[in-house]
Amino acid sequence: MDDGKPVWAPHPTDGFQLGRIIDISADSLTIEPLNQRGKNFQASVNQVFPAEDDVSKHVEDNCSLMYLNEATLLNNVRVRYSKDKIYTFVANILIAVNPYFEIPKLYSPETIKQYRGRSLGTLPPHVYAIADKAYRDMKVLKMSQSIVVSGESGAGKTENTKFVLRYLTTSYGTGQDIDERIVEANPLLEAFGNAKTVRNNNSSRFGKFVEIHFNEKNAVVGGFVSHYLLEKSRICTQGQEERNYHIFYRLCAGAPEDIKEKFHLSSPDCFRYLSRGCKRYFSTKDSDKLIPQNRKSPEHLKAGPLKDPLLDDHADFNRMCVAMKKIGLGDTEKFNMFRVVAGVLHLGNIDFEEAGSTSGGCVLKKTCGQSLEFCAELLGLDEEDLRVSLTTRVMHTTAGGAKGTAIKVPLKVEQASSARDALAKAIYSRLFDHVVTRINQCFPFDSSSHFIGVLDIAGFEYFEHNSFEQFCINYCNEKLQQFFNERILKEEQELYQREGLGVNEVHYVDNQDCIDLVEAKLVGILDILDEENRLPQPSDQHFTDTIHSKHKDHFRLTVPRKSKLTVHRNVRDDEGFIIRHFAGAVCYETTQFVEKNNDALHTSLASLVSESKDKFIGELFENSNHSKDTKQKAGKLSFISVGNKFKTQLNILLEKLHSTGSSFVRCVKPNLKMVSHQFEGIIVFFFTCDHKLMQFIDWFDVTQFAEFDQIMKSDPDHLAELVKRVNKWLICSRWKKVQWCALSVIKLKNKMLYRAKACIQMQKTVRMWLCKRKHKPRIDGLVKACNLKKRIEKLNEVVSGLKEGKQEMSKHMQELDSSISAHIFKIKNTVMSRIDIDHEHQALVTRSQELLSVMQKKKQEEEEMERLRRIQEEMERERKRREEEEQKRKQEEEERRLKSEMELKRKHEEEERKKREEDERRLQEEMELQLQEEREQEAARQTVLEQERRDRELALRIAQSEAELIPEETPVEAGLRRYLRASEPSKWHTFRYLPSTLCNIELLAACREEFHRRLKVYHAWKSKNKKRNAQDEQRAPKAVTDYGKKWRWVSAKRVRMKCKLDTVDRNNFLCGPDKYICDTSVFVLIGKDDMEMCELSLEETGLTRKRGAEILSRQFEEIWEHYGGIQYLKIAIESRQARPTYATAMLQSMLK
Repeated sequence: MDDGKPVWAPHPTDGFQLGRIIDISADSLTIEPLNQRGKNFQASVNQVFPAEDDVSKHVEDNCSLMYLNEATLLNNVRVRYSKDKIYTFVANILIAVNPYFEIPKLYSPETIKQYRGRSLGTLPPHVYAIADKAYRDMKVLKMSQSIVVSGESGAGKTENTKFVLRYLTTSYGTGQDIDERIVEANPLLEAFGNAKTVRNNNSSRFGKFVEIHFNEKNAVVGGFVSHYLLEKSRICTQGQEERNYHIFYRLCAGAPEDIKEKFHLSSPDCFRYLSRGCKRYFSTKDSDKLIPQNRKSPEHLKAGPLKDPLLDDHADFNRMCVAMKKIGLGDTEKFNMFRVVAGVLHLGNIDFEEAGSTSGGCVLKKTCGQSLEFCAELLGLDEEDLRVSLTTRVMHTTAGGAKGTAIKVPLKVEQASSARDALAKAIYSRLFDHVVTRINQCFPFDSSSHFIGVLDIAGFEYFEHNSFEQFCINYCNEKLQQFFNERILKEEQELYQREGLGVNEVHYVDNQDCIDLVEAKLVGILDILDEENRLPQPSDQHFTDTIHSKHKDHFRLTVPRKSKLTVHRNVRDDEGFIIRHFAGAVCYETTQFVEKNNDALHTSLASLVSESKDKFIGELFENSNHSKDTKQKAGKLSFISVGNKFKTQLNILLEKLHSTGSSFVRCVKPNLKMVSHQFEGIIVFFFTCDHKLMQFIDWFDVTQFAEFDQIMKSDPDHLAELVKRVNKWLICSRWKKVQWCALSVIKLKNKMLYRAKACIQMQKTVRMWLCKRKHKPRIDGLVKACNLKKRIEKLNEVVSGLKEGKQEMSKHMQELDSSISAHIFKIKNTVMSRIDIDHEHQALVTRSQELLSVMQKKKQEEEEMERLRRIQEEMERERKRREEEEQKRKQEEEERRLKSEMELKRKHEEEERKKREEDERRLQEEMELQLQEEREQEAARQTVLEQERRDRELALRIAQSEAELIPEETPVEAGLRRYLRASEPSKWHTFRYLPSTLCNIELLAACREEFHRRLKVYHAWKSKNKKRNAQDEQRAPKAVTDYGKKWRWVSAKRVRMKCKLDTVDRNNFLCGPDKYICDTSVFVLIGKDDMEMCELSLEETGLTRKRGAEILSRQFEEIWEHYGGIQYLKIAIESRQARPTYATAMLQSMLK
């Protein structure tokens, strides 16, 4: 790890994160994160690993990485998983990450063909590559092979096992029924042995070793399935989010009505063994509709069905029935299996209560009578015998009287419930054994040269609460770990030592002491458990104390209080123990260890089911008495050891594995939520970089081929001598074989040439006769089909002339033409009889005739529609004409009404005008009196006249200085002041006559703009000044008042000002009334000073109320349009000379 280069450091959720070393201490390193935000942190030296230069690059084999360690292996798997590449090699070990969705074409038949006969590394990693490697090794080495598929629940072990079996049967099968039977056995095994758990919706609750047997020609001839450790406790109890075995739900959801009535089935919530867990079915939206409502539990109706792309209870029931038929199970046997499953469900509904008598014991509840009746009926038992066997136990005396005397001992409620559950477990476990036995009988084989075995068994399990099942599974994994160490590490190193290669020895932990702790005779945990079961009153506490007393100094065993987890420290010493396995320490709670280890029923129940009236039930239990413990003393309870049985099966399995070549597939879960495209690094690291795989990486790291080449190149003389000796041996040993092969090849060549010539002559003659007999009907059919196709082309011309329904008819014609083309193609490429060809041709002719009749009807309908359309258009024109006349009449009436209202308003204003003149005369008289008073005060003012004159001169100088600061006028403003000089009031012409008399279009446009501009300016001024005091109103522009300070102002009662508009005709326009006027001309800029002028609207000027000037807005627009105003503005807009006015904007929006 060079300074500054990226490294992998531990991360709590991602497993490892990319960082850079910034400081080094004695035993730790300070890391700075690179890709993630966060503070610097410290990590142990042995937990930091060098990173690749390009962390986003991935390789198909982890051994191709420059730095091979836990971090680079995890990153390579992560990058490949993000690109939907779920398989990765570690040398010849395959890592398979569960994608939780179907990757297109990953397991297609084309993919199977690609991997057939290809060596590892020539194609991308795949489980097919491992399967083909095992087959080629078996074929070349003449040695059976085994593929060990391991991983935790939900990692994809079962699916990968099915892919291996499908590959072997498809690629190297004989093409007979036996190949299909081997593949079809999986749905049946999954139905009876798989269940939904928290970690996996299709979890295999048993281990299996499937053997595919081959003959001398290396073709598939049969198979054999061995199963291990079925989880029988699931039959009676499940977790809240878990389910019982699939067969129970599939029978309830998919069984036909007749079977449902015979077996008295209903929804899962009606059965005790199903109602304790999840009571919902797996189904899709469509299949859920096929399940009757009375078979659905309230939980299913409320929350909906469970979703999984691979599971559908209703459809899987039918698929299971088809699989039973394909592997050779008859309807009677299928009916018997379903009947036993239903009987177990009804057995679970039997409940007990205290008897209430002095003898003690218990009796069946009154509500359970029907369940007892159904159970006895389905299992072929006597109803009263079943009642007695469930509530009492028969014991035989051995002393104190006559030997063999039978005594019925009443059972308490808890004991009776345990006996009921034990009976249910026994019946179902034997039914499962029977299913496996029948599967093996369905693909038998007389002789076998070699086999390829696929081991699908649970990986190392470690939960918060671990029981007898986890103990057995982890014991199995300890044995498999030892097998891995011996096969991969120990044997390979011994081979290198024998060949004299100087390879460093890899030290690995030998777990033989842990295996001895479990299976050693007398002192092993399994033997101690068996001895506890043989006691008259066995107990879990006594069993636990015995283990601790016999192994108190054992390195692998300790008490629960020494655990690092609080939940395990709360377990008492006599309730559990901790074993240090190769993968970590596990705390086992010994509650129910004794019960789960005993696979036998008490005498009453064993005798009851063995003597069943039903032949099928009797066959299930006919061998039960032979498997009892031989060490059991007379008078004691019967006992069959589950642990010893599993140990025996495991030893047989390991003997098979040791006698075969081995390949390994490690299945991994990417996350705990079982969703696609989500990679939790710490989870994958825990299950991928386990102890077994990392030991293999360490071993491979010291035995790389590059180092082997370096060893050989270090001694070139020895290498040359070795090559020389090998070449000499090859020449001497194979020369005779070469000569014999050459002669054989020449003879074979001549024989092949002669026979090929003879075969060609025979083939030529036979093929000519066969072709004449075979293809005559096809040629006749092709001629008729081509003639029909020509007729269709003529019909297409007729269709092109249609007006309505043309597209639909064209579509039908195209479909008919496609059918004819398909018919021609079918005749050319398939072998058809004359009857089939004539039948299809007649069908096409019938379709063409139907289309022809439809086209004729369409033509007639179009002619009728055209006549109706013309009549409708004539009626529509008449209606529009009447509507226009009515609208014109209403418009004229509206104009007359408006003119009459304007006349009345004008008369009213005339009267008001006369009143205002009277008021003005009165004001004139008052002003004369005021002037008289001013003349009297003139004398008093003379005293201050001199002072005022000085003030005036000072004001003039100030005004002149301010005038010099006014900026120079632009040429445009100077031109405007030339044409807008104020004139005398006597030359004023009214504006009201212009709109009705003017014919100049440019002036008319100016009038129109000025008209709308004045309205806008007036309303803006009005809103600006409406809150001001009336005494402070400034009606004149500010520029006029500022400029007029240096001039003398005179009063004017009714003075009007005008301004000139620079137009062609120099016509005058109304500028507006004013209060003051200066005796010297002042220029006012239009647009600059308008906002401060008292502009009046058209209504306030009174122009509309004066006689002869009643101008309406609509009439103004009519005059504007009449003289071509719109055309004028349109040309101006197109030439980009129009001014941005309101009229211009409205016209632009209309044109758009």
